[in-house]
This record gives sequence, structure tokens and C-alpha cells, in this order.
Amino acid sequence: MAAFSSAAHCCRSYSSSFIPSSSSSSSSSSSSPSLHGQFQCIAVYSTSRRFIAAKVSLQSQSLSHDNVVRTQDVGLDAAVATTVSPIENETPFKKFKDGLVSVTSLEEQKEAAGIDAYGNESTVSITVVGASGDLAKKKIFPALFALYYEGFLPKHFTVYGYARSKMTDAELRNMVSRTLTCRIDQRENCGEKMEQFLKRCFYHSGQYDTQENFAELDKKLKEHEAGRVSNRLFYLSIPPNIFIDAVRCASLSASSGNGWTRVIVEKPFGRDSESSAALTKALKQYLAEDQIFRIDHYLGKELVENLSVLRFSNLIFEPLWSRQYIRNVQLIFSEDFGTEGRGGYFDNYGIIRDIMQNHLLQILALFAMETPVSLDAEDIRNEKVKVLRSMRPLQLENMVVGQYKSHTKGGVTYPAYTDDKTVPKGSLTPTFAAAALFIDNARWDGVPFLMKAGKALHNKSAEIRVQFRHVPGNLYNKNFGTDLDQATNELVIRVQPDEAIYLKINNKVPGLGMRLDRSNLNLHYAARYSKEIPDAYERLLLDAIEGERRLFIRSDELDAAWSLFTPVLKELEEKKIIPEYYPYGSRGPVGAHYLAAKYKVRWGDVGAEQ
Repeated sequence: MAAFSSAAHCCRSYSSSFIPSSSSSSSSSSSSPSLHGQFQCIAVYSTSRRFIAAKVSLQSQSLSHDNVVRTQDVGLDAAVATTVSPIENETPFKKFKDGLVSVTSLEEQKEAAGIDAYGNESTVSITVVGASGDLAKKKIFPALFALYYEGFLPKHFTVYGYARSKMTDAELRNMVSRTLTCRIDQRENCGEKMEQFLKRCFYHSGQYDTQENFAELDKKLKEHEAGRVSNRLFYLSIPPNIFIDAVRCASLSASSGNGWTRVIVEKPFGRDSESSAALTKALKQYLAEDQIFRIDHYLGKELVENLSVLRFSNLIFEPLWSRQYIRNVQLIFSEDFGTEGRGGYFDNYGIIRDIMQNHLLQILALFAMETPVSLDAEDIRNEKVKVLRSMRPLQLENMVVGQYKSHTKGGVTYPAYTDDKTVPKGSLTPTFAAAALFIDNARWDGVPFLMKAGKALHNKSAEIRVQFRHVPGNLYNKNFGTDLDQATNELVIRVQPDEAIYLKINNKVPGLGMRLDRSNLNLHYAARYSKEIPDAYERLLLDAIEGERRLFIRSDELDAAWSLFTPVLKELEEKKIIPEYYPYGSRGPVGAHYLAAKYKVRWGDVGAEQ
């Protein structure tokens, strides 16, 4: 494996298969693949640019352009020239939806035209493994269409659905078409675009643990690739217990022979440190680390993406981002519905594994990290790992767990968690959890980071709340009475729904008297921006196609995250801790408020402003 990584690094390329394509497609061996296959140095697309297919315009009459075109690689430039059209009196450019970005090199023009560094046309084949499942239908296919509609997919691409269900190409297209929608802010040619996209969607039925079925898929992919440099992306939208079988078969029988091969792995990544490490070890028998894209869709949310921009590009916030000015940080996730028939899956994991250990902890790491050296993926992930390694393992005394019970409201009876027929009777799996975590470093020493996540609560939301310290010797304390929390500034980043960033400040009410209230300096995204916010899966799929790893989880990052939660998870299960029951549709267990009060904190989502 080290030899593979070294060889790939030396030429800034990816070897997408561990064995030559000619032999891998017909192999049925289940042994570990040979590392002595041919390594080909292939083009790596820049991770800082997006694919903009057929959107490059060249100034054919410009002298500078003529000088560029007349290079030694005449055949390559001729290939580029056939894909672009001249525009008089303009410089070369790429058209984004939100502005213009100059094309500064011929390489960028080649990239947009789908041509690699050697003058060969390239193609991307996207295989959705588990294509008949809800995730594929509701999220993955719609996200791929949105990327196509916006012009972000490469010129040549193919989408394949792969699952055990028997289905024809036409049946897949019919299934997918029901979930496709066009952008609200631009619906021109919507039907035409859908038809064009669906023509690129195909289906192959096969088992997840059979190499012969993946070899058949490989033959079909090659037919569509038509001799081009083949780049292949596999999205594993399947249960974790069959990850390894699918990866083994895809790697041995359906890897690209002359381009890159990447695999997106959907959470959960194990149940604890041991199972996560075993999963990583098994994956690395067939894939290099830079081929594995562990997806956490919350990292693709617009407001989570904006965290580093908010902090590192605004002078007003960065100096305040420390224990000196911040009293506590709250990460709150709530859903207003229960398991609704998915209890079989949920009961095996619970709210801590399902939400806290990944979604909320990833947001915490992004929030609390030091300034990275650059925006390069590895520099950012290095800083996140430092945060996770600086955190204390979670203790049972700093956690509250709950489970929703039946409740009647407005004449409607809502079921308890254990009323779900897919949930084992007497289950103690938490559907709610609150925790206090601490980062033992110079910036955050002593600052409680409070997490709260639950199902069947009073509303649906996800937000980050930053509560600042009280103003020392505040002249206006008497105007707020004894409740100093009312006078405390609070920065709220609402991730969903109705995305917004607002800062709570104290303000004088107009009039002759001295009466104060709390007002919001509000950046409401829907009011400020007319453009529809892309779904998180769109951003993450595009990043995976481009090889941008910034928003994907590295193996050492995953290990550090599990080390924080594994001890308390084992203690909860071994001691059979009974969760505190709370009514369906309530704000959760009372114990969560006692936990916050233990650190002289009040949950920010409980207040009159809501």
C-alpha cells in the first residue's frame, strides 16, 4: 500500500486499480488484490475549480490566443478548439451562475472540454450502488441532475444504478424522473434537461458480493466510455454490513484501467472504535485512503460551509473566538418526527451514533479549529484532528439520554418509540441525548460545548449558538434585572431550516425613557439572496468528482471522533441505563436543563424569541 501511495504521489496522479483492467474484469478471486499492476500517471483535476462543461469561449481573433494555440502539442490544442466557440472582442472566460471567472491557462480550457494532460478525452462514470433505496431516489439522483442542470458535470458522463432488484433502464428512468426538480430561480428548458439527463441513466442488476456481476457492469461502463480515459465514482448507498463485499468486487472487477476510481461511503462508519477500525482496515485492503470518501452530508450544508468564511474573513469575529470572550457554545439538532418505520435501523445505532458522533462533532471541530495554513483539504483536516485529539472523552455524568413516549395533543395520539413495530419491545436505545464536552487547549480551556440532539421534539431545526460572556461592570445591568443572560450577546447560525446568521445585541427602545430590549442583526438568506441554496449532496458529489477532500472525513479523524464517544456508549449499554422519558412533541427531557445549569448555562433555543 505504501508503494502504491508513493508512486501515485510522485507524479500527482491516481492509480485507480490495484490490478490491470484486462485481468480484473474477469477475476473471481476473493483474495487481496496484487499491488504490482501497472501504475499510469494520469491527470488530476484541480480541486479549486469546478467542471464547467461546454462553457468556455475562446477569442479566436486575439493575437494572444493565437500564440497560445500554436504550441508544440498541435493535436491536443486542435481537440480543445473543436469544443469551444469564438466570441469577438472578449477574453477567454468560464461562466458561473454567480459571476465570471477568468480562464488564465490553456489547461483550464482543456479541463472544461473534458480533455486530460495527454490530449485524451475523459469521461466520468457514476455508479450508485443501492440505486433502488430511498437515499438514492430522494437525494443522490436529484443531486446529480441538479449538477447537470447547472452545467457542473463534465462533458462526457454516465450514471449507472446498481442494485439487486430486477429493473430495466426504462424503469430506472421512470423511478428517477419522479424525484427530479429544477431550480426555482431558473426553470428554462427544464423538461428538455431532464430528458437529456435521463438518457444518460442506465441500470444493471447484480449482487453486492459477486465479482462476476461487477465484471458485467465493467463491460457496460466500457461501452459508454468508448475508449476515453475512464474516471469512475462508486456511491455506496447500501447498509454498512455489505460495504466490504461491494468494495472488494468493485475494486477487483470494475475499477478504471486508465483513470481514477473513487468510492463514497455513506455513514455509519462502525458502531464504536473497534468496529470502525476494522471497517477502515478492510476498506484499505482494496482502496488507498485517497480513494475513500467518507460522506457526512451535514458538512455540505451551506451554513456549515460558511463557518470558516464567517470566522476567518471577518475581523470582527476572529479576535472574539476564544475562552476570553465566549462563555459557551451550543450545537442543537432536533426533529419533529419519530422513527416512522425505520426503527430497525435506528435501534441498532441510537441518536448518539446517528447524529452526535458525526454531524455535530464534525461541526464542532470546524468551529473550534485553529486557522489552517491554507484552504487545502489536508491543512483543514489536520486542524480538525487536532481539535478532536484535544477533547476529553465524554463521561456519563456529562450526558443525559432520553426516549420519547406516547402523547396526545389536539385529539391526536402520537406513538411512543417502542410502539414502532420495527423497534424491539423494551428497547433502551436513546432517541434524545444532551452532552457537555470540553476542549483542553489554550483557546478553549474551560468553555463548555453543549450538544443536544433528539427525535419527536417540538420543532425541526439545526443550529449553532455562541453565547458570549457578560459585559464586565455593565452600566445597564439594572435594566435587565437579575437575569444577566438577557444582556448577553449571542451569535446564532441557523443551519436549517430557513438558513440565517444573526447576532443578538442590546438596544435602546426609541423614546424618552431608558428602556432596553434585545434586537437581532439578521442575515436572512432567503431575503438577502435570491438564488436557491443547493442541497448538501450536490456540493459533496461535485467535490468527490473533482477529488476535493476538504469536506470528507479522513481515517485518523474518524478514529479520534470514535475515541471520544466509545467509552460512554459502552457504559450506557453495559449498565443498561434507562433513558428519561419525554412526551412526543415536547422540548425533551428535563434532565437536559439540569445538565446545562450545572455549567451555569441556559439552552438558547428555549426563550421568548422563539
